[in-house]
Amino acid sequence: MPAEWERHEATWLTWPTNRTTWPGKLLKRVEEIYVQMIEALLPGEKVHLLVRDPKTAKAVSKRLNGRKYPLSRLIFHEVKTVDTWIRDYGPIFVKKTAVISRPKAEKSHKAEISRYARDDKNVAFTKWIFNAWGGKYSDLARDNGVVDRIGYLKHFKRLDTGIVMEGGSIDMNGLGTCITTEQCLLTKTRNPKFSKKDIEKILGKYFGVKKVIWLKEGIEGDDTDGHVDDITRFVGPRTIVTAVETDPKDKNHAILDENLRVLKQSSDQDKKPFRIIELPMPGRVGPARDDTSYTRLPASYANFYIGNKSVLFPVYGSRNDKRALSVIKGIFKQRNVISIECSALVYGLGSIHCVTQQQPA
Repeated sequence: MPAEWERHEATWLTWPTNRTTWPGKLLKRVEEIYVQMIEALLPGEKVHLLVRDPKTAKAVSKRLNGRKYPLSRLIFHEVKTVDTWIRDYGPIFVKKTAVISRPKAEKSHKAEISRYARDDKNVAFTKWIFNAWGGKYSDLARDNGVVDRIGYLKHFKRLDTGIVMEGGSIDMNGLGTCITTEQCLLTKTRNPKFSKKDIEKILGKYFGVKKVIWLKEGIEGDDTDGHVDDITRFVGPRTIVTAVETDPKDKNHAILDENLRVLKQSSDQDKKPFRIIELPMPGRVGPARDDTSYTRLPASYANFYIGNKSVLFPVYGSRNDKRALSVIKGIFKQRNVISIECSALVYGLGSIHCVTQQQPA
C-alpha cells in the first residue's frame, strides 16, 4: 500500500445524505465542506464521487459550475450508500510494485492527470469486511456492500480478504511500516480469533507490511475503537506527526502521552528511528451528541488528508487552530495547506480523512 503522499490518480468521496448523522442544518454545512474539499482536490487529481441518483449529481455539478478548476475531472458514480465513511467501507488500493517515495517527491507535482488515462494494471484493490466498527450500528453496516456496486472497480484486480478492518485503522509509510492501535485491531468485536501475530501476517500479505507499530488507544469520543488516523500519521518515510494533549486534566493527555512514548521507542522496517513531530489537540469541540454514550466529539487535527497538490486540514474554531495549522504548513511546504472548518463534520464522529480514500497513480 503506497503512502498517502505518493502520487494519486484520484480521491474517492461519498456525497453526504444521512440526516441522522447530521440532523437539521448540519447536513447543509457538511455539504459545503464537501464542496470545499472537491475544490481543493480537482486542480491536482480526479475526484470519484458516489451519489445516490442523477438528481444529486446534477445538483452537485451546479454548485461547482464556474469554478477555476477542471470540472471534467469530477466523476460521478450512482451508488446508494447509507453514510459517507468511504475510508472505512470503500476499496483500499494497493500496487504490485510500489514506487519508493523520497523527500524530493514533494517537488514533482507539475504533471496533469488525464481523465482518460489507461488504468494501471499494477494497481489492485483490497476488499475488507465492514461491520460498522465492531457491530455498533446495524444500519451503517449495510455499507459493506458498497464496493460490490461500483462498476468502475471492475477495471482493477480485486483481493477479497475475508477479514474485518477499516481504512482509518491503519497508516503506512509506503516502505513496509504500518501504524495501528491495539484498541482497534485487537478488539473482540472484529476478528476475535486473531492474535497480534495473525494480524501482522494479514497486513503483510495484503499491504506488503514488514513492521507494525502498535500504539495503545485512540482519543476519547472515537466510536471506531481507536482509529489511528485520529492520533498519529506518517508524513514522510521516517517522519511521523502525532497528537499530544498538554492539559493533564484532559482524558486524552495520558492516552496520547503513552502513544508518544511508544513512538519514541519504535523504529521503521530498516530499524531506523523516526523523526517525531508533535501536533496539538483542539480540546473539546461543540456539544456532544445526545444519541450516543460518548461524552465528547472526536475532534483531532491529525485527521487531515494529503492530496497531490493540497493538504485538506480540519480546524474547529479552537484556540489551537493556528498553532496546529502552522505545524502542518511547516511539514508540507510544497503543497497548498487548505484549512476547512469541520465542527459540523466531526458531529458525525469523523473528519476529513475519514471521508476520503486515495487511489494511487
